[in-house]
Amino acid sequence: MTFSVIGCGNPNRRDDGVGPVVIELLRARALPAGVRLFDAGTDGMSVLYRARGSDRLAIVDARVPDSAPGAVFEVPGLDLEAQPPASFNLHDFRWDHALFAGRKIYGADFPEDVTVFLIEAESLDLGLGLSTSVEAAAIKVADRICALAASRDGQRP
Repeated sequence: MTFSVIGCGNPNRRDDGVGPVVIELLRARALPAGVRLFDAGTDGMSVLYRARGSDRLAIVDARVPDSAPGAVFEVPGLDLEAQPPASFNLHDFRWDHALFAGRKIYGADFPEDVTVFLIEAESLDLGLGLSTSVEAAAIKVADRICALAASRDGQRP
């Protein structure tokens, strides 16, 4: 079974870089065979290409500040996928569009089992490093992804 984990975000905008940080945390851990880790940055098309051929997919990204910084939302991908806007600009193509397009383009070669981890940001201002609450949430999400990766039968722990 192939389980792809894709971290999204811009590390130059403080907590927006949480997706790539989770990928780095996971790279430092012993993961089962078949787990693939990718830092997609802000490239939605990369999510489309990296997800192809996976049995399971997890996406990690920051959420625009709205409530408690560091809150973690674990959401089924089907609930978040969105049709891309009619645009001539690929910068408008995000991971939620990649989920929609991947199903249309790749069909059965695109994962059905998709989980999105959204971590509530404290700051999306220019700058480096995560806030304390988001850094703690990144560790929790890495732990949760490790538990998902360890579940061999596809059942959620």
